[in-house]
Amino acid sequence: MPRISQEVARGLIALNERIEKAKIPSSKLDETLNIATWNIREFGASKRTEAAIYYIAEIIRQFDLVGIVELGDNLKDLSRVLEALGPTWKALYSDSIRDYGGNWERVAYVYDKRAVTHTGFAAAAQPPRSKKGTEYVPDYTWWRTPYMASFKAGFFDLVVFTTHIRWGSSNKARTEELRTLAKWIELKQKTENREDIDLLVMGDFNIADDNMLQAVTSHGLRIPKPLMKERFGTNLEKNKRYDQILHSPVFPDLFTDKAGVLDFYAEDIDPLFPGMDKNKFINQLSDHLPLWIQIRTDDRVARLTQLIQ
Repeated sequence: MPRISQEVARGLIALNERIEKAKIPSSKLDETLNIATWNIREFGASKRTEAAIYYIAEIIRQFDLVGIVELGDNLKDLSRVLEALGPTWKALYSDSIRDYGGNWERVAYVYDKRAVTHTGFAAAAQPPRSKKGTEYVPDYTWWRTPYMASFKAGFFDLVVFTTHIRWGSSNKARTEELRTLAKWIELKQKTENREDIDLLVMGDFNIADDNMLQAVTSHGLRIPKPLMKERFGTNLEKNKRYDQILHSPVFPDLFTDKAGVLDFYAEDIDPLFPGMDKNKFINQLSDHLPLWIQIRTDDRVARLTQLIQ
């Protein structure tokens, strides 16, 4: 570990006590994979402190693959986190969308190459187009373009799809964006030459009511059973499930019974940032908690079915 201050070392000890309470099981090479989605608030918009960089790295380190939303145009803090994680950690990231709808945001995948490798596919999701006059125009649009990539763990392949749904001033517009996203994923899964049949969909969906949840599950996507067992939120108060992990239920048995949130906040800021108020804390870490799940990568039936496909 690079040389760090005593204050940061004390904060990391306190953070690890909170990490232990999340009861995240260790992943096993070629057997299980720990995957998380995390909205790191305006990551890169302003330089984070040394402590924040090490805390973010320590949180990411609990998983094998993390989909990050709200990564900004400036990648310097991402580079600092990768340096703190060490040489086995890599990142894939999308281009930023340079307007107020896209909020100059990127999506990133940060992963430990000892456990999981990128297999070549990485792309922004492109809505279907219709010809209007001499031009081909998207049938619908999203404020922030989802980003997807293919990964492999042992013999297990999957495509991960991460998105950040609009907030906006209209619940109706947000619900419709969720519905078109679900429709696009269904169409993607039905294409003959899709990259893989296993698709994990995650990110910040800004789901605030049952209508929005029904919209995103209206075309076959499902919440894995482990995430249905307990009622918890992904905001700091843990009363709103804005963030989601969903899947196309091809192999539902691939999920273990392990899932949850990592509460780095614990309603007590001082052990991590002495004397800091909540607003500053949010800008140093986030106002979202990582949502995680463990999947099996050694299912023989799934592996043989993949070979047939």
